[in-house]
Amino acid sequence: MARKPWFLFFLSMLLGVAANAQKIVYSEVDKEDSRRLNFEVIGKINGNFLIYKSIRNSNWISILDNDMKQVAKIDQGFLPDNDRVINVDFIAYPDFAYMIFQYRRKNVIHVSAAKINGEGKLMGELKELDTTQVNFGADNKIYSVIASEDKGRIMVFKINSKNKRNYLVTTVLFDNQLNLLRKSRMGMPMEDRDDFLDEFTLDNDGDMVFSKFDRVNNENIGTSAFVVKYADVDSFSSYELKPGNRVYFDEIHIKPDNFNKRYFLTSFYYNQRRGNVDGYYFYIWDKVTRQVVREDTLAFSDELRREARGNASTKTAFNDYFIRNIITRRDGGFLIASEAFYTSSRGGAWNRYNYMYGSPFMRSYDYYSYSPYYNGLYGMGNRWNDFQNVRYQADNIVISSYDKNGVREWNSVIAKQQFDDQNEDLISYQLFNSGGQLHFLFNNMEKRLQLLNDFSIDPKGKIDRNPTLKNLDRGYDFMPKYAKQVSARQMIIPCVYRNYICFAKLEYN
Repeated sequence: MARKPWFLFFLSMLLGVAANAQKIVYSEVDKEDSRRLNFEVIGKINGNFLIYKSIRNSNWISILDNDMKQVAKIDQGFLPDNDRVINVDFIAYPDFAYMIFQYRRKNVIHVSAAKINGEGKLMGELKELDTTQVNFGADNKIYSVIASEDKGRIMVFKINSKNKRNYLVTTVLFDNQLNLLRKSRMGMPMEDRDDFLDEFTLDNDGDMVFSKFDRVNNENIGTSAFVVKYADVDSFSSYELKPGNRVYFDEIHIKPDNFNKRYFLTSFYYNQRRGNVDGYYFYIWDKVTRQVVREDTLAFSDELRREARGNASTKTAFNDYFIRNIITRRDGGFLIASEAFYTSSRGGAWNRYNYMYGSPFMRSYDYYSYSPYYNGLYGMGNRWNDFQNVRYQADNIVISSYDKNGVREWNSVIAKQQFDDQNEDLISYQLFNSGGQLHFLFNNMEKRLQLLNDFSIDPKGKIDRNPTLKNLDRGYDFMPKYAKQVSARQMIIPCVYRNYICFAKLEYN
């Protein structure tokens, strides 16, 4: 009997730990941070959380401590006026971040880099990375910025599409100290007016890879290839995708597997033009041997279709789905996460072909004579639009696991139903990788309240719904799709509170 108090004490300690497994702390509302605010969560630098904000002609970085108290608000005075700043990108490291920004001065577009410390202050001098002369008054985004997974390589690039038959691609590759490694100018033949380039990414070796395809009359992809610009050469290597006769793609996604020196490509596929989604196409390519490991199509089973279909029929179960995440594993395996996303309006029924290039998670892009795609700040999607007659809906999530040879291991489905009549800020999900599990965070309506839900999936595909997160104060609406994981156990999630933007720290203990 003497041991009972100790047992109860130990049990109470365990329950206390379990009850505080996740913790949410909110930042204070700043009256300047209206819903028209442009923002981006930069990351966690020297123990502080840095958030870039801009509105009208002001640009600043808010510095939040571990308790989400704002300790400083640093004006980025080195940036030109907002009417001359075209785009801002951030690459964060543990003790500093690069702000890479484009601006126009007279008839020249400049792309420059600022090194920012954990106090939001400029370290050293600005560094100009490249320039482009344009017609006077042009203010379009010229450069795109991509970084490798380990952030050891950074590339800025531009595409001049004035010659519709032969694009001029310029790439400028740097290391993580912004030392120039190589600048290349290359022609990219565009045989047909329906040819497009997409999915630009950079691997840890500094090799750039992207897709090239034709999309006739805004329909499914026909002829397609992936293209590699190796870091040490000034030319492109193109590899045609050959899925077989009468197989059409929706949109091609590329994920470098840096650990195994491979590229993984995937897409939904169709057996007829504008038909129903039949399954996944995937292509595994070995960088070392420069050989195909596997190219195949894998049809969805009727069982998975029934579980994933939501309000659709079994036959059309995946017609509203879009690939959202590709996660590679060290053993060479990979996971694909897809989400049902669609809209409805008084103007008529929706289908995926309403989106110029397929996915609602990417902006429709034009080349603007140079830029291959737009990748703006968080919060700049549809937040400024207020289409009362449009309902945005995001439903079930399907997660599929495959081994290193592309053999299916398991499928799991997270059931959800989300909608919003104003915009798509509060719907969809964000992924949090805790190492042993993947957490899917999204809002769900419960008792007329939007509550942040946490579903986790383990390496075997087992799904658990975690207890309702603590400190979900009334009045805070989360925008998980704009959230960013800033450490192994922490994520910063933007919120709306009384029509103002604030931020919450979600911490897993």
